[in-house]
Amino acid sequence: MPTALITGATAGIGEACVHAFADTGWNVVATGRRTDRLEKLARDNVHTLAFDIRDDAARDAALGALPEGFRDIDLLVNNAGLALGLEPAQQASLSNWKTMIDTNVTSLVSITHRLLPGLIERKGAIINLSSVAATYPYPGGNVYAATKAFVRQFSLDLRADLHGTGVRVTSIEPGMVETEFTLVRTGSQDVSDKLYAGVNPMTGEDIADTILWVATLPPHLNINSLELMPVNQSWQGFAVHRES
Repeated sequence: MPTALITGATAGIGEACVHAFADTGWNVVATGRRTDRLEKLARDNVHTLAFDIRDDAARDAALGALPEGFRDIDLLVNNAGLALGLEPAQQASLSNWKTMIDTNVTSLVSITHRLLPGLIERKGAIINLSSVAATYPYPGGNVYAATKAFVRQFSLDLRADLHGTGVRVTSIEPGMVETEFTLVRTGSQDVSDKLYAGVNPMTGEDIADTILWVATLPPHLNINSLELMPVNQSWQGFAVHRES
């Protein structure tokens, strides 16, 4: 059976991916920080690793201790990420900016670099979670959107570098997905509820099913980037400020 390593597996899209892949017979290495949630995911074909994706030493120790049957990674799903704050740049916290960069960019690059030799050897695949925020600017997006733009461009350039290796690389770019991710970002259940009211947003399962589809396409096919939105979400025109 092929093996997928899924980061940020303790909630939302990551958790849904664990179930989607495990239910279809894959071996899954599920990683995250919250041990109690990881324990609920464990089963015969799901091995859990508890570490902070930003801690290189902890990551390498955990990966180095993988048991037989889970060591050969065929698919890396870089899902771990976060968004902090919706403030305009001039009001934003520098600490929040740095945390988003460390998690969404530096950690994603680091674990990709760590697993890349094995993925090349096994002609595997990398699926990175970007966002429509990588393409469409919005007030308060600032650093979060910039990190997702990095993820998208990194994915495309990985494709260029890995040409001829057989390794597939895809950037998945969702719009509104109702998970606790939004609650963490806004810090308010009321704000989160209002954001999705009447929208019929996508679910973590919707995105997980899409990721599974991409991963199980014939090996001669590569989805470079895939943007998804709920039907009730689209985009607006330019904002114009007029001087009085």
